Amino acid sequence: MLSNTCKYALRALIYMAKYSGDESRIGIKKISADLSLSSPFLGKILQNLVKQKLLVSTKGPNGGFSLSKPPGEISLWDIVINVDGEEYFTNCLIGLRPCKAHDTSKPFCPVHFKYEELRKVTTEFYKETSLKIIADDIEKFEDLVRL
Repeated sequence: MLSNTCKYALRALIYMAKYSGDESRIGIKKISADLSLSSPFLGKILQNLVKQKLLVSTKGPNGGFSLSKPPGEISLWDIVINVDGEEYFTNCLIGLRPCKAHDTSKPFCPVHFKYEELRKVTTEFYKETSLKIIADDIEKFEDLVRL
């Protein structure tokens, strides 16, 4: 499962993909109010994403955060691996250790091969789904989806 930190990061970046333009920045107070997230916690998350070069931060009266690249160039994969790491995509479903660290002299866990199929599909989804795709899709469900 994704951590709450990662879920908040995904929500914040989808929000920015939807509501910020090329030159505009969005302040932390606006983002946290619109997404109903704690401003200090969100601030830590966003600063980490600045360090990971997914966001750009500007101080001052016209400051705030914006995406470092166009929304079509940032995938969900980019966000998840920068916040939670690759463990979500590599850990064993039962053993909670990376399958790539499996001792080949021992059998795989009972769900390994079925879960491996799901892991591949999930990985593809995260890699192929950009912020732009989600931001564009949200408009179709505006009355149902609250970031």
